[in-house]
Amino acid sequence: MPERRLITPRAHDLGGGFTVRRALPAAAARSVGPFVFFDHFGPVQAGPQDNHDVRPHPHIGLATVTYLFEGAMQHRDSTGAVQRIEPGAINWMTAGRGIVHSERTPDDLRGAIRRSHGLQLWVALPEALEEAEPGFAHTPADAIPTLEVGGAQLRVLVGEVFGAQSPVATASPTLFADIRLQAGDAFPVPPAAERALYAVDGPFTLDGQGVPAQTLVVLAPGEEPLVAADADVRIALIGGDPLGPRFMWWNFVSSRKARIDEAAADWAAGRFPGVPGETEFIPLPAR
Repeated sequence: MPERRLITPRAHDLGGGFTVRRALPAAAARSVGPFVFFDHFGPVQAGPQDNHDVRPHPHIGLATVTYLFEGAMQHRDSTGAVQRIEPGAINWMTAGRGIVHSERTPDDLRGAIRRSHGLQLWVALPEALEEAEPGFAHTPADAIPTLEVGGAQLRVLVGEVFGAQSPVATASPTLFADIRLQAGDAFPVPPAAERALYAVDGPFTLDGQGVPAQTLVVLAPGEEPLVAADADVRIALIGGDPLGPRFMWWNFVSSRKARIDEAAADWAAGRFPGVPGETEFIPLPAR
């Protein structure tokens, strides 16, 4: 039987002193279900002198999933969507054939001491939908179902867990849950074609096997281990049906390498749509 794979994220500097832990893609796992990218940022404290804004940049062939534990960010994109992102909500942006977006500190927080902590994930789109119309969908925190299993509190962010269904619409079977355990809590990992658990802020065990804090563990197919913890811990569960291999470069994902090259040329030539109200952009990096 295949063994579980433990992935220690690598640090990646986004600029301005803002560093993320990148767990996917990794040598041990290029993807988990449809998830091809997993970034954990924070918790970090920023002040008026700090600029952690992410200027407008493009995407194709994927959907971004943003989930905050603390803080707030202002989303704007080329479809005209403007949305303040706050803890507990799910923000699903479908890039499809091409979208441009920015993520900035809300104006009312710029002069304040503020904290930021959350996850940003990318979900590959099925081949038939890679060139779909771009769009943005916000699901507020109070619309996310919550249930208790073995003492653990589970928020079903995307997909279905133990009969509780998230209202977030997806392009393929997808699983994403926010789990809180206290000492002594234990619950079985719900089934899915592929699954991984990420220790957000502390260690936990899987059938007694230790998983260190800020580590992604990819489960073996078909296993349903028991998750437990000796102290309070937060865990992110991701998974779903795999979509097959994808090419990835910079912010682009596609089943066709030539499409990545085309998107890079389009961004360099200014052929992507603009974000209303934005004048800055992130240049195409060297390949």
